[in-house]
Amino acid sequence: MTIRVVLVDDQPLVRSGLRVLMADHPDLAVVGEAATGAEAVRLVRDTDPDVVVMDIRMPGMDGIEATRLITAGPAAARVLVLTTFDEDEHVYGALRAGASGFAVKDMALDDILAAIRVVAAGDALIAPGVTRRLIADFVGRPEPVPERPPRTVQGITEREREVLTLVGRGRSNTEIAGELFITVATAKAHVSRLLGKLGARDRVQLVITAYETGLVAPPRAADGGGGRGV
Repeated sequence: MTIRVVLVDDQPLVRSGLRVLMADHPDLAVVGEAATGAEAVRLVRDTDPDVVVMDIRMPGMDGIEATRLITAGPAAARVLVLTTFDEDEHVYGALRAGASGFAVKDMALDDILAAIRVVAAGDALIAPGVTRRLIADFVGRPEPVPERPPRTVQGITEREREVLTLVGRGRSNTEIAGELFITVATAKAHVSRLLGKLGARDRVQLVITAYETGLVAPPRAADGGGGRGV
């Protein structure tokens, strides 16, 4: 199956480089390009892509607002943020807006293509080296006023609560199965039910929920910043 991709970046060279690279991969097809967030929203409506590769800093509507509008709309497109993480802390807002993950522009191009495939498959992806500390950091930041009341998790079973806690700790389905002495298929089923019950688009949002509800405590500053992704 061909993955339909929209490229959104105000730098033509970035879009051109990705487009040329994808041309050598028959499972990836660029169906449109945009240089602003507003253009991206219109283009997604017109082309119905599977994945939107989204920059953050663009003139006019930025990538955060565009991501919010795209993921809140009827389109099934998933958003992969592609940014310079060390310089762009707005990535926190992008995850809150509904992005399924992000990659950084200094990653190898083949790794960026792999990220597109992961997101298209319905999984979440965080760039290597940027672990769940990222999520722990941004969910612990003060909310814009007016403040929201603390989140609670309702309507899930005790077993699903255990699974959600482990997802929040960055465990894979295989690791969850091992810790709870269940099969990998059962672990996957629990995660799928959590996605439905909590209205989460993907695993990233489950991790966010685990932190926001206190099921998982943010790591201390002295903790290592290891390489596990989500």
